[in-house]
Amino acid sequence: MNKNFKKLAVIIPAYNEQDNIAMVVNDILSIKYPGFQLLPIVVNDCSQDNTAAIVENLDCILLDLPVNLGIGGAVQTGYKYAYEHNFDYAIQVDGDGQHPAGEISKLLLEAEQTQANIIIGSRFITNNGFQSTAMRRFGIVFLKSWIKLFSGITIYDNTSGFRLIDNEVLEVVQANYPDEYPEPESILLFSNKGFQIKEIPVLMKARQGGESSITSFNQLYYMIKVSLAIFYTYLRTKK
Repeated sequence: MNKNFKKLAVIIPAYNEQDNIAMVVNDILSIKYPGFQLLPIVVNDCSQDNTAAIVENLDCILLDLPVNLGIGGAVQTGYKYAYEHNFDYAIQVDGDGQHPAGEISKLLLEAEQTQANIIIGSRFITNNGFQSTAMRRFGIVFLKSWIKLFSGITIYDNTSGFRLIDNEVLEVVQANYPDEYPEPESILLFSNKGFQIKEIPVLMKARQGGESSITSFNQLYYMIKVSLAIFYTYLRTKK
């Protein structure tokens, strides 16, 4: 990598994403942002399909986990790689194609202009693009109030995995990152560490193939468990 450029690790957690992963990686490789070099890092979370074999033939880093760690463990693996290789920023991009590569520049620009530590891409500030199901939106609104209760901050799209962090945050999350419900839980972690969080509007798409692990049947169960996890994270990380 050119030493005059800042380095951005694009971390892509992937579990059974053979239908989407090549498109996601190639779209990222097509992005050019002045002063930055982007490196896609696919963390294959012990997929049972051909995800790993497909990624091996792409121009990216493959971190192939021997056991399934779940979304939090997979993302933390990517963060560890980015931290150990001295990246300036890391961004999580889901492997299902919901986060368009062209929107990455919005998060980078916001980070450069505001010097905020975390930039979260949100569907719900302008309500453009894919908005998810009504039941899931209800859960996100509930979690918004729950997170504000313990952190004092309002994050509209608190389950968004489309988020950019700087190297200060990288140092924290490579060592300590929530494993089961990392997106909403980590907001409490970031807040209690005194990091500045910004939320900006982005466009997202519906999943481009495969199936989501969160179905309508278990969404209520998910909301109850993540609420308890947020409370526990608050107790564990408060100053």
